[in-house]
Amino acid sequence: MKKNLLFVICLLACGLVSLHTELATAQTPRQEYPRPQFERNVWQNLNGQWTFTFDFGKTGQDRNYPNSKGFDGKIIVPFCAESKLSGVAYTDFINSMWYQRSITVPADWKGQNILLHFGAVDYEATIFIDGQQVCKHYGSSSSFAVDITRYVKPGVPANLVIRVNDDLRSGKQPGGKQSTLFHSYGCSYTRTTGIWQTVWMEPVHPEGLKQVIATPDIDQKQLVIRPIFYEESMENTLTVTLLDGKKTVAQKTVNACNENIVVLPIKNPKLWSPESPFLYDLTYTVTDKDGKVIDQVTSYAGMRKIHLSKGYFYLNNQPYYQRLVLDQGFYPDGIWTAPSDEALKRDIELSKAVGFNGARLHQKVFEERFYYWADRLGYLTWGESPSWCLDVNDELAVRNFLTEWIDIVERDRNHPSLVTWTPLNETWSSRDGVYVRFVTDLYNLTKAADPTRPVNDASGDGHVKTDLWTVHDYTRDPAKLIENQTFKPGVEPYRNEPKKNFLAKYNGQPYMVDEFGGLPWIKESERASSWGYGSNIDKIEDFYSILEKEIDALKSCKHVVGFCYTQLTDVEQEKNGVYYYDRTTKFDTERLKKIFEKIPSIIENPQDLSDWKAK
Repeated sequence: MKKNLLFVICLLACGLVSLHTELATAQTPRQEYPRPQFERNVWQNLNGQWTFTFDFGKTGQDRNYPNSKGFDGKIIVPFCAESKLSGVAYTDFINSMWYQRSITVPADWKGQNILLHFGAVDYEATIFIDGQQVCKHYGSSSSFAVDITRYVKPGVPANLVIRVNDDLRSGKQPGGKQSTLFHSYGCSYTRTTGIWQTVWMEPVHPEGLKQVIATPDIDQKQLVIRPIFYEESMENTLTVTLLDGKKTVAQKTVNACNENIVVLPIKNPKLWSPESPFLYDLTYTVTDKDGKVIDQVTSYAGMRKIHLSKGYFYLNNQPYYQRLVLDQGFYPDGIWTAPSDEALKRDIELSKAVGFNGARLHQKVFEERFYYWADRLGYLTWGESPSWCLDVNDELAVRNFLTEWIDIVERDRNHPSLVTWTPLNETWSSRDGVYVRFVTDLYNLTKAADPTRPVNDASGDGHVKTDLWTVHDYTRDPAKLIENQTFKPGVEPYRNEPKKNFLAKYNGQPYMVDEFGGLPWIKESERASSWGYGSNIDKIEDFYSILEKEIDALKSCKHVVGFCYTQLTDVEQEKNGVYYYDRTTKFDTERLKKIFEKIPSIIENPQDLSDWKAK
């Protein structure tokens, strides 16, 4: 063992081997179950070393790549090819690439349907098994599963090949903050191509549970469950058990049909909030006519309520002020993929430590493990898409977006921490024609999939049909900030783009400044290549003073019922985070906490803020 270690050290010293590669191949990365709100205990993680090749000429099909038993390159999944953690770190544009690995379905999975899951693949993924095309999926961020039962035999190795096409600059697909130039610039950063979330397999009974919609109802003290099965059977039953620790709170058994709604009464429900993030455990058990368990899923639920009234956002029937931070979910070594599950948890802990009670998850669909930790730790989230790079005036582009967005909503709608859908960001350059129809459809489809949450159609004033009214205001002068955000009788409230008309007029919705601040604190050695909003701040006391005056300004504006500060961490050249890009401390966290918490979460003595629209 010592000789092997010394050999590796010698190779490292000579520059002949990468320490990262040695460590990455030593164990499977991101080993945790990727879908903690719908978990089965039998599954197989397919992360780790795969083979790959780039295909810039898109000739792989002609060269029989679907049948390849191995490409020349090695890549660590689930990290994208641009990232250091992938072992590749190729940062130029990748319009096409191929992945390969062998998979073996365990022999004891025989008789089950075999599902191959992908957390996310950016953008167009074609799946081949032993040379046969199994499916094609379009999406930068949506999770998907493929039933590969007919293509594999338990106990027999099969060859899995995946082709990925990614045309970021086409305008037909969402890309978020991925740079459309060779270098990162402004607020656009290193790209993500290919597999960037966990790949895994699981066996599921043909009549097993496909998904559930769990809706808390705190007013009537009940949790409402709507099950959806892969195949319905009146001979099977579903038993839903709600637990507080080891104590059974409620239990009900129904026939295993999609129409059978399960209502679980909860006598004295413990409510979920950032201040008290209590979660009930759930077990879903499908049993056949002989009493044999054919499927079992574990989950959890938070009892909480969201509604909007008289200009306020309400949490559990109490007006609640959201102190959000903009979180872009980028990592120096993993780009869009967190290096570990602990890193996801840590980001939330860092945010709470400086006084934020939630985050706007900006221009990226965060993985389910992030929502899991937000649920556990008590942290409000706004679900967003990577809508930048999408031509919102193009019919095919918006059609692509609508399909993927609804998949995202359906995946994440059971998380109690998620309190707002905000699919678009800063669509200021849009024209009325396609855009107005697109946003109207987007709002209506989101509400159809999830009527329980407000929809902020377009963050930053490109509103067409919206439940929240949000604006961006990076004004540093506190007097001017107050002037902007103070409502005046008979005058339309502040708008980022007052000359544009997207049909929507402010009509008493909860009004939030969902981007502000962005104050730069940049090391002198980095100032020539970095930026923040406004001129750089040279003295630390000046930084605290400017920040506190901006918070005081928003606090004095009674119609502003929530904010989102830009941003949690620096990201590459954008240096306006409250932490450095590597998550190390930049400021006095206790001092920041006192400043941000000058605005309490609980709003006492609320006024009727919707009276403005009547004037």
